[in-house]
This record gives sequence, structure tokens and C-alpha cells, in this order.
Amino acid sequence: MQTATAWRQGWLLVGFAGLLALSGAARADAVLDWLNRAAAAAKQQNYSGVYVYHQGEHVEVLRVLHRIDASGEQEKVEVLDGAPRQFLRINNDVYCHLQDGRHVRLERNTSRRFFPALLPAEPASLLDYYEAKLGGTERVAGRTCQVVTLEPRDGYRYAYNLWLDKQTGLPLKSRIVNSHGGVVSMFVFSEVQIGKAPDIQLFRNDLKGKLIQKASLDMPVDVDWNVTPPPGFEQVQKAVRPLPGKKMPVTHLIYSDGLSVLSLFVEPADPQVQRLRGLSAEGAIGAYGREIDGYTVTIMGEVPGLALIETGNSVQRK
Repeated sequence: MQTATAWRQGWLLVGFAGLLALSGAARADAVLDWLNRAAAAAKQQNYSGVYVYHQGEHVEVLRVLHRIDASGEQEKVEVLDGAPRQFLRINNDVYCHLQDGRHVRLERNTSRRFFPALLPAEPASLLDYYEAKLGGTERVAGRTCQVVTLEPRDGYRYAYNLWLDKQTGLPLKSRIVNSHGGVVSMFVFSEVQIGKAPDIQLFRNDLKGKLIQKASLDMPVDVDWNVTPPPGFEQVQKAVRPLPGKKMPVTHLIYSDGLSVLSLFVEPADPQVQRLRGLSAEGAIGAYGREIDGYTVTIMGEVPGLALIETGNSVQRK
């Protein structure tokens, strides 16, 4: 009798473990479905609204217009306070209308994304480096949202909290949180309209009488570099850029895991210019600098210092 009872209890435990495994798989599928919806909505939905960007003590208010039609994707982002700036993205080309009203900075074939387009096209790639969890429901800009948390699996990235519109999946709020629970930066819509295409005239790109500056130069990188970024970070862009205050163009390499981003700058060392050495921070942006073979290497990003230091120290000339 005891043997039969033990046998039945054993099968009950096996069955319970199986139910737990199925439940875990269902939760994983559910959270990935939300991430897929969010990635698609930011690119495929028509929307407009006003959002606030917080980074440390810095606060900006911006208006975004996003339109999708037969010609592709168009997006306009305007800074509503402080110096006037405007970004117009036409498919993969971004025009930055500078505050002087005379110059426009053009970056072609860029991977640059504006909020709310934060996620990669295939969010499943994030799950090797972040643990995704479903939270509760909260309201943002008067709309009910599903909260999703992406917790890092290592010390090379921060956590991300996302508020996704229940009806469309569009991200309405995003928050980066460090390992101490402090908010690194945040985007949040104060008002938003989803589903109605903004008037095509609002995307008119007025370039008459303006000077076009290329954000990156059509020239090869004069020195190639070996860089070993943290696991999951891959090079997504490589360019030579003229930067304000720099005598010589700067090599700019961008690495991303699909969510977090590292920007690496390499330039000839200038003894007349004070250079960053070691780990520092400008607001919420971390930075690490060192010199190697007559060049200054600077790496920046909203990532833990460990990611900056290890990436910066890995840089070697080929």
C-alpha cells in the first residue's frame, strides 16, 4: 500500500513539474509576443505625440510624428524647448536641421532610431542577454499599458522597463535602471494619438538655401582596429566623422546588443587638448578614455562602467 501511494505521489510530482515547465514556456512566449508587437508597432503604426526625455538633470520635451505609406517610413522629431532642433528621417536617411537655421546635417543609411522605436526587428535576440518578464498594467498618457521588464543576465548592461500600449503594442514609456535601482534615463509620452497618419505636408524637407553637411565622410578608416565588445554587442556602424572642436576627423564605431549601445571614438592624440583618461560620466552617460600608439580612444554609452572599461582596454591596432 505504501509503495502504491509513493508511486502515485511520484507521478503527481512529475506532473506538477511538467505543468510548471509548460507555464514557464507560456510566459516566455507571452512576453516575446509583447516585444514583437512593440518592435512592429514603432515601425508600422501611424502616430503622433509629445514626450519628455529625462537623463540625469537634463530634461527635454519633444514632439514626434510618424507616418507609414507606400513610399516607406517618415519620422519627424522636434525639440520643443531650448535651442530649436529638428530631425527628419526618411526611411534610412536622417536630416538634422541645426539651431542656426542655415545648416542641415545629413546621415545616410543610418541605424539611428528615435523613441518609441527602441527594440530591434527581432527581439528574440535580446533574450540571451536579458531576462524578460511581464509586469502589471499601468496607464501612460491616458492609455492602458502592459509593463515589460528586461533584466540583464550579466554586468555589461542595465535593466529596461517598458510600458507597451495594450491596444497596439506601441511603447509609450521606457526607463533604464542601473544595478542600484536608480533611473539612468527615461522617455514618457504626455500625449499621443495612434492610428491616424500625420499630414504628409508636415514632413516637407525644406532644404532651400541651406548648407548640407555630411555626418560621415566618404572615406576609408585610415587605421583599422581590433575591438572586443561585451558578449552580445555587435558592430552596427563604422564611419569617419568631422566633429565640432576636432581638428581631424574621428573614427566612430557603434556596437549594440539590439537595445544597449556603445559608441567608440578613435582619433590622433593631440598634446594641446586635455584628454579623458579613465572612467568618467557626463550626466547619465558613462565614458572611458585611454591612449594607445599615439591615438586617443574614448568609449561612451548608457551602460555599466565594466562594459566601457573592458571594451576600451580591448582596443588594439591591427
